[in-house]
Amino acid sequence: MKISTPQHLALTPTSLERAPVENVRQTHPAAQNLELSAQEVSNHVLTLETALQAFLRALEGKNRSAATRRAYATDISQFFNWIHENNLVAKSPSDVCKVDIGEYLAFLGQRGLSGISRARKLAALREYFKYLEDLGYIAKSPATGVETPKKEKNGRTYLRPDEFTKMLSLAGGNPRDYAILQVFLQTGVRVSELCNLRLSDVDLQGHTLRISMGKGMVTREIELEKKGIQALKSWLSVRPQVLYDHLFLNYAGEPISERGVRKLVVKYRSGAGITRKASCHSLRHTFATYKAEKGVSPFQLKEWLGHANLNTTQIYVHMGRQNARKVMEATSL
Repeated sequence: MKISTPQHLALTPTSLERAPVENVRQTHPAAQNLELSAQEVSNHVLTLETALQAFLRALEGKNRSAATRRAYATDISQFFNWIHENNLVAKSPSDVCKVDIGEYLAFLGQRGLSGISRARKLAALREYFKYLEDLGYIAKSPATGVETPKKEKNGRTYLRPDEFTKMLSLAGGNPRDYAILQVFLQTGVRVSELCNLRLSDVDLQGHTLRISMGKGMVTREIELEKKGIQALKSWLSVRPQVLYDHLFLNYAGEPISERGVRKLVVKYRSGAGITRKASCHSLRHTFATYKAEKGVSPFQLKEWLGHANLNTTQIYVHMGRQNARKVMEATSL
């Protein structure tokens, strides 16, 4: 799958979080190759944009997911837009210096972007310039030595039983919406993984759900319990017969988008009277937190959640212990 860089991405606080990626034409002959020879570099001016095209193809060659490539294309292109407006001489990667990246991060901070979002954008720039440095297109990455913005220590939002029960109750009359909420709560999948589920990924007889388009392109299986199975059976009994094999469809009979799922969750969250900012990822946190509270091992949680590193999973174990202490205190004799 080919990911194109955006022609223009307005740097508003909202779009800076993650703007949509539009199709653009490749504007330079050198962009046709994954790696550019020294002769090609001497014959052509290697622009920031054509180097990005080669970088994205390199990511595809590494089997990085389409979502990752889109995210990199967006984050890096937003930096290009900023630098074209603030450094008129910066046309090629070799024209970018460490000061440019530092000033860009400061600009993002002034626009209200969180430390987490700025750190993510810096990570994208680091990988882009590292790619060019490794292949000899630039002498040294300008991102080298740039300090990572401090990430805020925000608590992970998860729902109480009365809150997610109210959401499920409101969705009870809609088999698709009810099944989506149950899949989130009973399996802890990511929103991108839910949208990529196919009919063949559901094994009702074997009580399993296969995640074949997970983060890092790693396939895993998650056991389905009774509530999840029943919800999926109800949805499959009324699911329209269309050409698409995606498990969940929108009202036009097409694969439901991540945006559509997010709007669905917000709809039921608001209807349930939940004023906290709870998202699709909050449902994933809810699954993991309650499993940890019930004593599920971090190793099992890691497999279910599709984490690459056990340290990422440990946060739920700590949260479970904290909640257990609160329960013990509240129920003391």
